[in-house]
Amino acid sequence: MSDDMNDARTSGEASSTGRSELPRRPALLVLLAAIVGAEALVMAGVVVWLAIELLTVQPSSYQTALAILVLSAIAAVFLAVVAVHTLRARPWTRAATLTWQLLQVVIAIGCFQGMVATPTIGWYLLIPAVLGILLLFTPSVVAATKRDV
Repeated sequence: MSDDMNDARTSGEASSTGRSELPRRPALLVLLAAIVGAEALVMAGVVVWLAIELLTVQPSSYQTALAILVLSAIAAVFLAVVAVHTLRARPWTRAATLTWQLLQVVIAIGCFQGMVATPTIGWYLLIPAVLGILLLFTPSVVAATKRDV
């Protein structure tokens, strides 16, 4: 065996400057992770708002209000985990992100219709969801998150 083989660095090894060489992430993957991360922050804000509402306003059902608060907190944590693992290019994040984006599209459509329609919120939900879905199917994101067999 030659010494040239031993001198080659792996992707995680430190270079001569002392820094480890990280694999380059596609820009669209980083953008997708940023969108999911922003959605996680918004959901965290919703959790805080729901907690304040629960403490200051008497709900018609405390059990229902608490259940919605817990489900919102779970969604916020879920989105944060998906955002972090999207940056790590994990294959499972594509399915998780698609599921969330489709749910967000359905909620956005509901915001455009009905007796208490709020189209502004509908647009705030629809635009990042559609952008996220489009990014999921770009070749660079698919290639970066593809499972190596």
